[in-house]
Amino acid sequence: MEKPQQGRIAWVTGAGSGIGEAGAQALAADGCTVVLTGRREDALAQVAAGIRAAGGTAHVQAGDVTQAARVAEIARWIVDTLGRIDVLVNNAGANIPARSWSSLTPEGVDQVIGANLSSAFYCVTAVLPAMRAQRDGVLIHTASWAGRHPAPVSGAAYSAAKHGVLVMSQLLNAEECVNGIRSCVICPAEVATPILDQRPVKATTEQRARMLQPADLGGLIRYVASLPPHVCLNEVVISPTWNRMFAAAVDAERAGESQT
Repeated sequence: MEKPQQGRIAWVTGAGSGIGEAGAQALAADGCTVVLTGRREDALAQVAAGIRAAGGTAHVQAGDVTQAARVAEIARWIVDTLGRIDVLVNNAGANIPARSWSSLTPEGVDQVIGANLSSAFYCVTAVLPAMRAQRDGVLIHTASWAGRHPAPVSGAAYSAAKHGVLVMSQLLNAEECVNGIRSCVICPAEVATPILDQRPVKATTEQRARMLQPADLGGLIRYVASLPPHVCLNEVVISPTWNRMFAAAVDAERAGESQT
């Protein structure tokens, strides 16, 4: 039986773990040929092996997406080798422990903006020519709850970068809708991925279990990619039911009531 997205080519960045890995697995299970990009070639090879073992098709193109020249090389390889690019999952990102204003440095700013915002722009500009020629394409960007609701826990640089991704996606739809290109930005609250290890205060095992899981986002990426060409899902804000930001406010309110 033919799978829903048989024959489509999907490029996934940050594919070695977390949301990127789950998105690649979900797209491959749906029939896409997936191209996996990230800095750790060994991790990408493991993800690719798992996809192939499950009957999917995966290619590894390792690289640092903060390097525009390498991003362009990978995009050219995809078009030259596989013939087209149907889906870009713009997922690569990072944060740093020294993220508060009291500890943030210019080097830290450059690192966070480069990993989360500049890299996203590089990937988009690399795939747009092929998608315009096809008059078809889906761009899916992993932003963050912090891009919609800035909070100290994520830091100013990360929140600003992810807000930039939101704006980038909105203006892609404003300009590229006439070329059949659809852009969707996904804004998840806490997801139990390795990026949590960069927080100054680590989340507990119990807290991580209550968060969104990578597979939740993988299923969402698959859904967005599978929508018909006349549908553009502009933005998705998603959180766990037990949302720590909300729960903390409720606890504080209850504590105040108990003191009155």
